[in-house]
Amino acid sequence: MVARSAALYDSAQRRAPFTELRHLWEYRGLIRLLVTRDLTVRYKRSVLGVWWTLLNPLLTVAVFWIVFSQLFDRPGGAAPFIVYLTAGVLLAGFFAQGIGAAGSGIVDARGVLAKVFVPPEVFSFAAAIAAAINFMISLVPLVLIQLVQGVGIPITFLFVPVSIAAMLLFVAGLGLVVASLAVLFYDVFDLVKVLTQLATYMAATFYYAEIIPEGWRVLLDLNPLYHHIVMFRAFAYGDLFSWASVGVAVGSGLLAFALGVWVFSRNWKNVVVSL
Repeated sequence: MVARSAALYDSAQRRAPFTELRHLWEYRGLIRLLVTRDLTVRYKRSVLGVWWTLLNPLLTVAVFWIVFSQLFDRPGGAAPFIVYLTAGVLLAGFFAQGIGAAGSGIVDARGVLAKVFVPPEVFSFAAAIAAAINFMISLVPLVLIQLVQGVGIPITFLFVPVSIAAMLLFVAGLGLVVASLAVLFYDVFDLVKVLTQLATYMAATFYYAEIIPEGWRVLLDLNPLYHHIVMFRAFAYGDLFSWASVGVAVGSGLLAFALGVWVFSRNWKNVVVSL
């Protein structure tokens, strides 16, 4: 502990390959504390506290359901529209919250990083993991809705952790890219908000993919978030399964994480200097 506290950021030092992954393991205790802090402090001053973790997505689903249920509901589907909508909104929320939190984790910890030696990427990893845990808590209302609507809990629900792991890698990787840029240009945060919202609207979150004209389907196919949502719906309540979407979701998660680690390892010196 003494050695770590006495360590300094050395921008002239070259990092060995996979240093970020080694830090993820070495600082697992700190990451656990940061995740706990994120989950408990976020709603510390609110009356309902952690219950907002459940209420936030439910209120979003309620708004979308009121607006779009008459337009997009379809009898005879794999599940009622409310189940389809809730699953899409929850995973899209994990995507947006995860990238935003992981991207801003290092900037938000600027005060701590300026006083104590801690690998900056630890804060991004912790923020992404906290978003994943928030998502897992928010699965409770989805399960209840499935039971109330008579959909039940299919055996494929056991594979939901695969979907969570793929999305966690996806947001952690993109979050590291955002963090690398955000310490230099704050405008990145506003741009990311626009892009994540655009990706959400182009991922069949609150409408069925079948209503998209054939000529525009390429926009869905090129959107990794769409394939993450397709995989999650298939596992959560037995919606249409697609090996192609599973491949794109898992592959994009691994690729995004590798890209994030690579970009951060190339730019961590700029991050340290900008703190």
